[in-house]
This record gives sequence, structure tokens and C-alpha cells, in this order.
Amino acid sequence: MVNVTLKEVKLANDETLTYRERDGGEIKVLLIHGNMTSSKHWDLVLENLDAKYKLYAVDLRGFGGSTYNNLVMSLKDFSDDVKLFVDEIGLKDFTVVGWSTGGAVAMQFVADYPGYANKLILLASESTRGYPFDGKLNENDEPRRFALHEEIKRDVTKTIPVQTAYDTNNTELLKLIWNAVIYTHNQPAPELYDAYVQDMRTQRNLAEVHHSNNTFNISHHHNGLVEGNGKVDDITVPVLVLSGDRDFVVTGVMTKELLEDLGENAMFIELKNCGHSPLVDDLPQLVNAITQFIDSDV
Repeated sequence: MVNVTLKEVKLANDETLTYRERDGGEIKVLLIHGNMTSSKHWDLVLENLDAKYKLYAVDLRGFGGSTYNNLVMSLKDFSDDVKLFVDEIGLKDFTVVGWSTGGAVAMQFVADYPGYANKLILLASESTRGYPFDGKLNENDEPRRFALHEEIKRDVTKTIPVQTAYDTNNTELLKLIWNAVIYTHNQPAPELYDAYVQDMRTQRNLAEVHHSNNTFNISHHHNGLVEGNGKVDDITVPVLVLSGDRDFVVTGVMTKELLEDLGENAMFIELKNCGHSPLVDDLPQLVNAITQFIDSDV
């Protein structure tokens, strides 16, 4: 039986981040969740990674138990929080694992703050060129790529329906969404799924995360909205890119961009018969890929 403790730490920027810490182990790993989730969604990994690993799973600002005192307007806001967080708890020389939006946060962190992470694992991660947001302001509009946070807040296709489901505890709609795009193959056990859905409702930054993904670009390419800043060149640690062959959230094109921009630094493993949540689809396959990479000499 593993012992996972929920803790919190006050940051210098007036935010407080909650995080899960698993006892024991010498090999340090930091887990960063994605959109519509929190550290809660790493529970299967926390329970099943070998005891030799010392695990930390953080709630990003505005998720889970963490505060949301200041608006997040870029993924760098999240990664700067992560820097303050690891400094506060004295964490260095670790592997960072980022899932989905968390992958982009992890990339930004590794690029901006060398000397902290020794390896980077990108699980079903959005591209180095961001994740475009297409929406509509009215039902009769044609979908288009939004540019502004204010537009995304008013989007009637994704932002408003999901936020309304959060606010009204419409668990049926939230499960419908996740069954359509995330849990397309396997679903969590019923009690666990219910806990995940209630955890989703802790999110207070939905439109801001969409905006931050929409404007993220550390590549050398224009992403259709903003020019890349080339920060991808500052990622010099070994990188493992993991992508499910049935991922309906992160497209094959996005993963191809990721690998192209990371270059020789990155190795790629396709997770067979997995969607956007390999944690639920095939946990042993995921754990095997993660641990082999962490333990390797690359």
C-alpha cells in the first residue's frame, strides 16, 4: 500500500499550490496534469510506479486545491509557478512528466529553467506550436480560430457548455464529453470516474487555459496566430514523446510537429490501442515506457 500525502505550499507570487507526494524512493519524478484535470488524475500512476521512485504531482494554479488569485494568461504563468514550487520544496534533478496541456507547461519550464529537470516525458502532449482554439460566438456562426481571451470566454461550442456543466454539476454532460474524446476505449471504475468528474469541477480557469494553449508557440514556425519564439532550442535534456494511436484530442499532425521541432533530442513511442488517457487505457504499457526511459542512460 503506497502512502500519498496531500500537501500545500505558499509561493512568492501569492498563490498556494496543493500537491500529492508519495513516500519513499530516490529517483525523483514530477507529474504535471493537463486541462480539465488535476493531480488527482495521476492516482493510478502514483499507485503503480515502482517504489524506487519519489513522486510529486502538483495542482496547477486554478486547478484542484490550488488558489487562483491571479489570472493565467499564458502557459509560462503555469511554468513560472512550477519553478517557484520546486524551489519552495527543494526539488532538483528530477524527471518531469507532462500530460496534454501539462506537456506544454513542462516544455516551457525545461526551456526556461535549465539545471532542474534531467529528463522530460511528454504524454499525449500538445504541440510545441500550441493547441488551436476554434469556436463560435453564436450557434449560427461558422467556426473560426479565435485570437482573443474575451472571444474564448464567449464561445458557445466548448467554453460555455463545459463551464455551465461545472457550475451546475452536470456530471452526465461531462462524462458524455470525456467518453466521446478521452475514454473512447476504456473507462475508469465507476467510483473513480465519479471522483474524477467532481475533481474536474474544481477548475476555475477554463477560458484562460484555452487562450494560453491557443497562443503557445515555442517553435520556429508561425502557428496561424502567433510567431514562434524559438525557445524549443533551449530544451537540451533527453525527451520521450508518448502518443496513443487512438488519441482524438492531440492529432497526429501535432505530434509530428512536436517531434520535428524537438529534433534529435526526442525519441518517440506510440502507445498501442490507447487514446488521450493511456493511464486508463493501458496503464502497464504506460508505466513500462516511462520507467524504461527514466532508468535508461540516454
